[in-house]
Amino acid sequence: MRFTIHLVATLTLACSFYNFAGEQAPTLKLYENEKQILFKANSGETTDAVEGHLWVPENRANPYSRKIRVNYVRFPATGSKSGSPIVYLSGGPGGSGISTAKWRRYPLFQALREFGDVIALDQRGTGQSEQAAPCVSTQKIPLNKAISAERVTQHYRAAARECFASWQSQGYDIYGYNSNQNALDINDLRTHLNADKVTLWGISYGSHLALAAMKLFPQHINKVIIASAEGLNQTVKLPAQTDLYFKKLQGVIDQQALKTDIPNLSALMKRVHAKLDEAPQQIAIPNRDGSITQLLFQTHHLQTLASKMIADPNHYLAILLHIYLGLDNNNTELLSAVLQRGMFKDEPITLELMPLAMDIASGISNERLAQVKHQARSALLAEQLNFPMPHLNKLDSKLDLGEAFRADAKSSIPTLLFSGSLDGRTYPKAQIKAVQGLSNLTHVMVNNAGHNLYTSSPEVRIRIKAFLAGNTVNQDPINLPLPRLSMPER
Repeated sequence: MRFTIHLVATLTLACSFYNFAGEQAPTLKLYENEKQILFKANSGETTDAVEGHLWVPENRANPYSRKIRVNYVRFPATGSKSGSPIVYLSGGPGGSGISTAKWRRYPLFQALREFGDVIALDQRGTGQSEQAAPCVSTQKIPLNKAISAERVTQHYRAAARECFASWQSQGYDIYGYNSNQNALDINDLRTHLNADKVTLWGISYGSHLALAAMKLFPQHINKVIIASAEGLNQTVKLPAQTDLYFKKLQGVIDQQALKTDIPNLSALMKRVHAKLDEAPQQIAIPNRDGSITQLLFQTHHLQTLASKMIADPNHYLAILLHIYLGLDNNNTELLSAVLQRGMFKDEPITLELMPLAMDIASGISNERLAQVKHQARSALLAEQLNFPMPHLNKLDSKLDLGEAFRADAKSSIPTLLFSGSLDGRTYPKAQIKAVQGLSNLTHVMVNNAGHNLYTSSPEVRIRIKAFLAGNTVNQDPINLPLPRLSMPER
């Protein structure tokens, strides 16, 4: 019996040193607060990795600040000449780097290990990192009666004040949740990993965070890879650029059979908005429990819905166009189906600390705010693209990082930028402005790509690898097929 127990224990111990392919698992170097894990992607693929965390001040401006936990997964380098750790910065704000590494970008995370440890970082207040529980406010927006966009803003401002007070009463320092503190966490991570420099790899808000880091500790940044760049004064996008996006989209429509139905997209949108202004649509939304939610669907609802659906041309854009076509023909069938996903709920406003505070802290300059307000009066989506900003701007003046933060980053750090020509959130023209202070920039346009473009073409990975290898990067545009904007026949 003792022999049997010993044999089982021996086999168990032996199996722990082998992966599922029967090969000996490598012994990985571990830093403080790390442990070796088998990382499993959503595809079912697995790899040896390291799970770790570090403790950082919640608010470095407060000498008595408590420490909060920041989690990460580290994929150890596989190359013989690995360089500085590559830290992935998710978008949002509020996205999880660890979750992103499990998703469609898993192969890219693994491919970049050739050049150094690749870190899937859960930024402060996100994912597996320490975070406040979502705040359920007492504010509720009535769904079944007419309500103006201005009144919705009032509800959100009241909810945000209520939630900030609630989080503070629980011991959270709301003034620590801004992009400067977030960036300094990256530098603390660098120290934690005993690295002289890190390479930053981000998208959307992750590029915003990377630009902040380039200003704060440039001497400790080796290279930067960003996509869908958001400048430090671009948390709120210009409504006029959204209108230009729809005009560019018309050029895509004109090359497809959909041109017959939509000869003028801007005119179609204006016509539908005017119709909803005159007579909002009563929509009955079936719920999973069998109940029905009644929604009086108004123009600002449609503008909000559109703002959520235009980031990528191959995802929800075709559906959005046909929602407009349906409403133009008094058909709400497709709209009703989409609303079942729960964008507008008969529930109190619920907010999360990190994304809420980060956007308010990055804020908007007075000059840009005036520009946004002026353009929004006639813009197709008004101010809805970045809701709830600028609606919550200066809600708490102590949160705002000020004009010094929003000034352009000026740097000679080697930087590679990818832009999608059909990005419906961070527009190509704005991206060029976002990086105008970077003197060592390589810019690659991905034609017909949208906001989430890292997996849009194998060529993107090839050029990232060339950049990390120190080779000349091909700056010719990467050309993708036109997105299909017609709905499949049912």
